[in-house]
Amino acid sequence: MDKQNISVGLDIGTTKIVAMIGRKNDYGKVEILGLGKAKSMGVHRGVVNNITQTIQSIQQAVQEAEAAASEKIEEVTVGIAGQHIRSLQHSDYITRPNSDIVIDEDDIDRLINQVHKLVMLPGEEIIHVLPQEFKIDGQAEIKEPIGMYGGRLEANFHVVVGQVSSIRNIGRCIKSSGLQLEGITLEPLASANAVLSREEKEAGVALIDIGGGTTDLAVFKDGIIRHTAVIPFGGNVITEDIKEGCSIIEKQAELLKVKFGSAWPGENKDNEIVSIPGLRGREPKEITLKNLSKIIHARVVEIIEQVYVEIKNYGHEEQKKKLIGGIVLTGGGSQLKHLKQLVEYITGMDTRIGYPNEHLAGDSDEDIASPLFATAVGLVMDGLKRQERKKVEAIEEEMTAAVEEEQMQEPEMDVVVEEPKKERRSFLDKLTDRVKDFLDNAE
Repeated sequence: MDKQNISVGLDIGTTKIVAMIGRKNDYGKVEILGLGKAKSMGVHRGVVNNITQTIQSIQQAVQEAEAAASEKIEEVTVGIAGQHIRSLQHSDYITRPNSDIVIDEDDIDRLINQVHKLVMLPGEEIIHVLPQEFKIDGQAEIKEPIGMYGGRLEANFHVVVGQVSSIRNIGRCIKSSGLQLEGITLEPLASANAVLSREEKEAGVALIDIGGGTTDLAVFKDGIIRHTAVIPFGGNVITEDIKEGCSIIEKQAELLKVKFGSAWPGENKDNEIVSIPGLRGREPKEITLKNLSKIIHARVVEIIEQVYVEIKNYGHEEQKKKLIGGIVLTGGGSQLKHLKQLVEYITGMDTRIGYPNEHLAGDSDEDIASPLFATAVGLVMDGLKRQERKKVEAIEEEMTAAVEEEQMQEPEMDVVVEEPKKERRSFLDKLTDRVKDFLDNAE
């Protein structure tokens, strides 16, 4: 099979590590060839805190995916999230030396590079610089400034910041697992690509990805990402609360949450009781489902309220910034019973559960189209997009080289070379290169 058309997404989560192998089919949909998952041992709240255990979990997930797809995995696209990710709004401008020449890619690159010179806290680095709106000579609300005239180019930016050491640790784990880093993507962005439609991103939508250790938020409006946040609470905290509140072991608490848990206590009757086997030689424990729901409800309300504060920080309450598409819930935590109703009740916004099935091939396994694997599907899609970009760049280089060769052979003819329009490299591509360089030099 052609290695070129295969992409591998690696989702390093707090509860599980997923390796997913996919390729594009003839209809432009993503066909999943293999899926491997392993319990995540060395990750806490999205951050690697034990390299050896993380490497073992990655290798286990990768081997399982390789066996399912009968493919050898060499390169992976990995997601970054975790409690160290934060975002901020920033405005910046450049003055152009000649306002008679139209604005081009280089001007925008110069402006973005200027934002990269922002002074961050020690150990932090800018991961993503996302232009929101441009202003040319005071004229506001310009979406695409290329091709326009002007002396002063200004823009509002959404800047995503993360800790360098955490990103390098992920790179280290991947390299030590015998894999190569193909790309790095912000996990909320990967999940958003997998579960949101273009119309929703235009209308305005908040994606809430409830994972094991963290809850990621990405807000879109007018097709542009406007706000991102990572809240350091997820499904694990709910399990921890059940464990403490019912005095049972973690494994039983997780099972209780998945099988009988509900975010709405009013649903359960007082006489609904579940019996849990006691520890060796002890009496079994009886737990009322109403009590269980109350414990879950209290923590879920706290998580949703924190997310809602972030949505309000973006400015959802202003008429112009209203999110008409409401909220989309995804991630493993979104499968909790009655969560959709509770979110609608707290926020007053329309809510749906996001499944990554829109971009998947029709005959995909039902398990893969679960919110649990939204991030992994998004990472595979991101890897495929990156490969297509590389192909286009390679063709452009070949064309330019061929034209140059022709010019060398026929010096008397004036050949006008149409410069191919280069796609601007995202800062995540540059970040990937920096992490690769660091790992190569750190040996």
